[in-house]
Amino acid sequence: MPSAGDTRTPERISEAGAPRGNPFGARFVAPLYLGASLNPVNSSIIATALVAIAAALHIPVGDTAILISSLYLTNALAQPAAGRLAEEFGPRRIFVAGITLVLVAGIVGSLAHSLTALIVARVLIGAGTSAGYPAAMLLIRRRAEQAGHAAPPREVLGGLSITGAATVAVGPAIGGLLIGWAGWRAAFWINIPVAAVALFLALAGIARDPDPVRFGSPRALASRIDLLGMLGFGGSLTALMIFLDALPRLDWPALAAALVLAAALAGWELRAAQPFLDVRLLVANGALTRTYLRNGLTLMGTYVILYGLTQWLEVARGLSAYQAGLMLMPMGVLTALAARVVSRRAAVRWPLIACAVLLLVGAVATLFVGSGTPIAAVICVTAVFGLTSGAGTVANQTVLYQEAPAAALGTASGLLRTFGYVGSIASAAITGTAFHRGVSDSGLHSIAWVLVAISALVLVMTVLDRQLARADRHHTNQPPAGARNPGPAPSTEPPRAEPPRTESRSADMTTGTHTTPALDPARTALLLMDFQPVVLGAVPDPQGVLARAGEALAWARAHGAHVVFVRVALAEKDAAAVPAHNKTFSQAVAAGYLTDGTAATAVHESLKAGEDDLTVRKTRISAFASDTDLRAELRARNVDTLVLAGLSTSGVVLTTLRQAADEDYRLFLLADATADPDPEVHRVLMEKVFPHQAEIISTADLAALSTAAA
Repeated sequence: MPSAGDTRTPERISEAGAPRGNPFGARFVAPLYLGASLNPVNSSIIATALVAIAAALHIPVGDTAILISSLYLTNALAQPAAGRLAEEFGPRRIFVAGITLVLVAGIVGSLAHSLTALIVARVLIGAGTSAGYPAAMLLIRRRAEQAGHAAPPREVLGGLSITGAATVAVGPAIGGLLIGWAGWRAAFWINIPVAAVALFLALAGIARDPDPVRFGSPRALASRIDLLGMLGFGGSLTALMIFLDALPRLDWPALAAALVLAAALAGWELRAAQPFLDVRLLVANGALTRTYLRNGLTLMGTYVILYGLTQWLEVARGLSAYQAGLMLMPMGVLTALAARVVSRRAAVRWPLIACAVLLLVGAVATLFVGSGTPIAAVICVTAVFGLTSGAGTVANQTVLYQEAPAAALGTASGLLRTFGYVGSIASAAITGTAFHRGVSDSGLHSIAWVLVAISALVLVMTVLDRQLARADRHHTNQPPAGARNPGPAPSTEPPRAEPPRTESRSADMTTGTHTTPALDPARTALLLMDFQPVVLGAVPDPQGVLARAGEALAWARAHGAHVVFVRVALAEKDAAAVPAHNKTFSQAVAAGYLTDGTAATAVHESLKAGEDDLTVRKTRISAFASDTDLRAELRARNVDTLVLAGLSTSGVVLTTLRQAADEDYRLFLLADATADPDPEVHRVLMEKVFPHQAEIISTADLAALSTAAA
């Protein structure tokens, strides 16, 4: 994932362009829903055409399985890549490009006369449809921010899931009718009218991306999108899928390749200035990582039944493929209904718990399914999994929207889908292992036991996830998604960690109590330090910290305090002067990610500098180690008080605070506008170290402190 504070943030929309009326009207959501349906359309309809394709091309039916696996593999690789490109070049551009690619693929597939040409068409379809979901999520997020919505637009997000579920539910039946009427090529040419309509609606209903396309040199572009990270991710995922596809045979070389490539990928991404897969964020943001795992495991459990039960119905119960497909239609319908119900709720924890419980209930019920079980009872079992799929997909999608950094939502959304695809491929491997000696009741029960273990793990993960409860308490207090946020208010602010009161207050010697001294804005400077893309991507919740820094800047503007922007960047002469024994900066010079003049080292665009503000470029960790004499500038402004906010806590904040304390400045540290890659280091410094030199406050305290001085 890219640095969360990158200048490619999707919500940078001018107020003049804010939507009027309902920002999520039909003109806006129709192309998103239609574009998102292209992937499930192509996933489901092809199943009914495989036999006809094999007959027309005079090849074994088994050879046509590559038309399914090629799409899944392309989707798994391309979804996060498409999200990253949407962040870089604009979600509308990538959305339109994806639909156009599907249109081209439909033409290629319709005219194909060989399996190779059909594989090419399917890969193009996979790449094109992969843009739909992550670009749609970015467009929705950008629209919500533009309209001032504080809460996630739950019904709009639910609509994406409902569209996909409904398409999967009716896809096989529609596919059977189309193939029977127009032949196997209908599975490809159906993309032409659908994509054409989606393209027209997108061009007419979705506003243009506000940022101009910025390519730069090939090397710079490759660095911005982290091309090597994408390739490493693709290689490791491909090797993993080869291993899973070979089960029950153990393909050790494929597994070894997957592990080696994954380790190399992690090492590379830890050094990348704008990582495609932000390893630090995944480690620091446990809620986001758990969402990926929970979604992948839930879909694995659902697809185990979808694949396994379908084969069992056809072989053990003697149903035709069409009859088996009809039996699964209630499952698809209930998936859509459950998604609709959950999308109307603000809370996500209880729907996710219910989802895990239903998954466990369905797994246990499958243990009692056999050749003599009535068909009606089998349909009821599949219905349980339909409810599970609908509730889980929407709730996990909402958690992703809430927890992922706004600027990285495209990549994050793509990764959510990738985990789902890995889960579906793993489920096929589980089914193949259980039925490798033949489809039987005992094989189905083996699948059920695996599913019991999966569902129990999902249930434990969900019940013990405290972040879900905290998120529910916060977001249930937000205004409805359709209401415009009038501005900061106690009920719409994210929860703030209260600063440690007893250690961070000055002692009143007459009463023995602790009080916070007031500050005089005219003699106060707000130092906003290292709020740059190159640094923002390394800390947890970068968007939240950035928002608090914006509030502090607004306070300074309103009260007449001085503002100092501090950024770290190395000019050519600065880089040449860094000695090899300086571990931090010698590595930065070697990697080139602190080069002055690049987007990564600019102050984040949401923090706009004014004419009277001071901007200093530092060449070491401390704000005083800058190309501007910061001490002289502060003295010239009669500043004796500093309010500090910055990234990271153990870097610029620690060194600047200690140096400023030695020079006898009065110091205030904004706890909620400061962060560190290591949350434990941040906690220790805030609670044990900084209170001895500074007052630890929050941005909410600033107005009261300046009022007291007046």
